Amino acid sequence: MRGLRRRLSRTLVLKNQPFFRFLRFFLSDRSPGEYRRDSYDYTNLLQHCRTIRSVQELHAQIIVEGLDQNGFLATKLIGKYAEHGDSKMGVARKVFDRLVERDVFVWNVVIRGYANWGPFDEALNLFDEMRVNGAPTNRYTFPFVLKACGAMKNRDKGKVVHGHVLKSGLDLDLFVGNALIAFYAKCLDIETTRKVFDEMPLKDIVSWNSMIAGFTSNGKVDEAIMLFHAMVHNQGACSPDNATLVGILPACVSKSAAQVGFWVHSYVIKTGMQVGAPLGSCLISMYANCGHVNIARDVFNRIDDKNVIVWSAVIRCYGMHGLADEALTMFTSLEEVGLKPDGVIFLNLLSTCSHAGLVAKGRQIYEKMETYGVERKEEHYACMVDLLGRAGFVDQAVKFIEGMPMQAGKDVYGALLGACRIHNNIEVAKEAAEKLFVLDPENAGRYVILASMHEDAGQWEDAAKLRKLLRDRKIKKPVGCSSIEIDRIHHVFGKEDESHPFSEQIFDTLEKLERIMEEDFEPV
Repeated sequence: MRGLRRRLSRTLVLKNQPFFRFLRFFLSDRSPGEYRRDSYDYTNLLQHCRTIRSVQELHAQIIVEGLDQNGFLATKLIGKYAEHGDSKMGVARKVFDRLVERDVFVWNVVIRGYANWGPFDEALNLFDEMRVNGAPTNRYTFPFVLKACGAMKNRDKGKVVHGHVLKSGLDLDLFVGNALIAFYAKCLDIETTRKVFDEMPLKDIVSWNSMIAGFTSNGKVDEAIMLFHAMVHNQGACSPDNATLVGILPACVSKSAAQVGFWVHSYVIKTGMQVGAPLGSCLISMYANCGHVNIARDVFNRIDDKNVIVWSAVIRCYGMHGLADEALTMFTSLEEVGLKPDGVIFLNLLSTCSHAGLVAKGRQIYEKMETYGVERKEEHYACMVDLLGRAGFVDQAVKFIEGMPMQAGKDVYGALLGACRIHNNIEVAKEAAEKLFVLDPENAGRYVILASMHEDAGQWEDAAKLRKLLRDRKIKKPVGCSSIEIDRIHHVFGKEDESHPFSEQIFDTLEKLERIMEEDFEPV
């Protein structure tokens, strides 16, 4: 007992000293006959390890002391290795494999490591091995396995895991339910996602956030907005937090739902919520899509921790509204603060230059990608083709495609076809269309553009062949639609669309308006 008190007092004295000095003191401070250090001592030390070297030194001492078979200590050691990323998962696995006896906690820790860092299939393999060995599972096992399934988008395996959840009687557990929502959303099974959400007897903020984000990521933006309203107006629900707003704002961006976006921003201001990079970039994008450029810039100015995503959002905002000079100025400012632009920023800049007809500047931006070591992808090449084509340099665009280091895809040839339509270059358009009929055969717009060009040139037979080809292949052009926001609900109307629940009343009203107009404008 006296030795324990002495050790604790010296620990307090040395706790602010560098870790390695403290570790050496700890390992050497043992008199003959003094009690042997146990797993608690080493577990306490592991909590202070900040570098992989310190973990490795302590690991070596654990082996020397013969404590490597201590399950509790091994669990902490595996978790510490897993904190240092995928490069150390191999060492963590070796610690796990050498254990003779394994409890549910050590299984969970190593599965969690693979679910976080990969390889994800190893998490699934370990889960199968766990079941074969008869090891028990708990409410933490399934979320880690489902996370790995979601990362792989392995819906079939995830459904099997869901079956084990039901057999274990954990289907009503909050933690497991949230993991199921996230899994099905990642696997694009939004109907099952909603079913799991609705059947949960208890829901926390993670439940609501996961469901809203699931709707948004699966393109169900109206459902996301409606669920957000339900969350806000339901007294039994949770209050929105930062993650809720980051989840709903992309839906507002997609639908240009200004009213919801304004409410979100007002809520942020009213609650004093900090606007960091994720939330700030979403607000900028929302205001950009709704046409409020000045407010978007004001949000940008108020963000302290501006990262490349925030800069990209404001550059896109200026570019999409034709403010090329402002977008390029922001790019210069980004360079001045020492941030490295990414591929998205260059894509926004090239698109801005293309629509503004700034060919020379666009070429400079394109060359800067190599300076910053940013990989050029198909969308960047497509922007360059669009830049040259829109400006009338169709031949240069063709040569640019021929000099590409990769095989040109549908985006590149689509940009070339669009340029040919603008400048009525039917010969190059035919060549581009032939490529697109192979690369993008179900896109009706490609056929319609070339058919219209044939009609403009008086080549009626060629135009008729293309339109017949559309009918024979049963390819339909997406129907255009209009939308209106009333009482925070978006109503969408397509051409000859009778799917709206109030379609009869709408058409009756339109007929009445048409009769009134005919009476008012009847010639005297």
